[in-house]
Amino acid sequence: MARKCDICNKGVVAGVQYSHSHRQSKRTWAPNLKRVRAVVNGTPQRVNVCTRCLRSGKVERAI
Repeated sequence: MARKCDICNKGVVAGVQYSHSHRQSKRTWAPNLKRVRAVVNGTPQRVNVCTRCLRSGKVERAI
């Protein structure tokens, strides 16, 4: 499983989750990654891209 965006290098962030009674447990937050075909250096390749990069137009999709 991919854990980092190939465009913006957004990756997994670790932190502490608090319950209603304020008990702590460690957890990770992962970016919303999609495996898409994109044009990289003029050739289509499969890359792992976060949905924010897809939405903002930083990635040119290969069709």
